[in-house]
Amino acid sequence: MKILRSAQAGSLESQDILVTVKKGKAGTGIIINLDSPSLVQYGRKIHEEIEFVIKDFEIEDVKVQAIDKGALGFTIKARTETAIKRAIKKES
Repeated sequence: MKILRSAQAGSLESQDILVTVKKGKAGTGIIINLDSPSLVQYGRKIHEEIEFVIKDFEIEDVKVQAIDKGALGFTIKARTETAIKRAIKKES
């Protein structure tokens, strides 16, 4: 799959995450920029959950900006999936 446009999902509310995906340059791979108050404790896990969803969609070149406000794993995955689906959807 290829990212066609920038898209986002989520919010900056407590216990949520705002995930923005953008098309990356060819050959750059998966770039995840994470901002979280619990970065030291859970940053690696959040990064892994985002990357898991991206790889599930077989996306190779993408830039992800994630601003976490204490989201749980299922929320992180859902927001990432929704942002990707919006970014790959062709306009009618």
